[in-house]
Amino acid sequence: MGSGLALRWARAGYRVIIGSRDAERAQAKAGELGALAGVAIAAMSYAEAAAAADLSVLAVPFRSQEEVLLQVREALAGKVLVDCTAPLAPPKVARVQMPPEGSAGIRAQQILGERVRVVSAFQDVGAKHLHHLDRPIDCDVLVCGDDKEARALVAELVDAAGMRGVIAGPLANSVAAEAMTSLLIFINKHYGCNEAGIRITGLPEAGVRQGEPGA
Repeated sequence: MGSGLALRWARAGYRVIIGSRDAERAQAKAGELGALAGVAIAAMSYAEAAAAADLSVLAVPFRSQEEVLLQVREALAGKVLVDCTAPLAPPKVARVQMPPEGSAGIRAQQILGERVRVVSAFQDVGAKHLHHLDRPIDCDVLVCGDDKEARALVAELVDAAGMRGVIAGPLANSVAAEAMTSLLIFINKHYGCNEAGIRITGLPEAGVRQGEPGA
């Protein structure tokens, strides 16, 4: 997920930094993605990347979420974090199993505190699709967050990555959005495919974020 988004945003003209606990691995991945994107991509530690970036994206397995967030908590103060975490509990990843906090996004907000604006997104997108730059991604991305400005910003980043960002309300609604990951895994397995995604119908053709209600 993280490398696919990095590739797409670099191609769209954004400055991208890859954060990792393994500096050598990060440098190798940054070089690989930079060659594909045709632009330089930087590589740093988690904390260094969070400090250098205006907006950070967390794309790690659920089991690593808390560990990484604790490393970057101070560096993220006053900034926006996009949490892509899906609360999957192997081996039964096709079964919805939400954490005690309600969702991974809510959990991230509790770990980071009020100084960080957490937005939950990208749980309903297959990570492998992000690397196929020559193919459209037939999927909307649900964007949930308590800060209206932050979630609008993230929705724009979704659009820049080649999908449609649909603002789906406050962070509490990430419970439903994150549950979609397990549903889509089950659907793909049941029907023997890997293309299942979601579409929100009935939205205006232009300005899907116009007239956003308070939440």
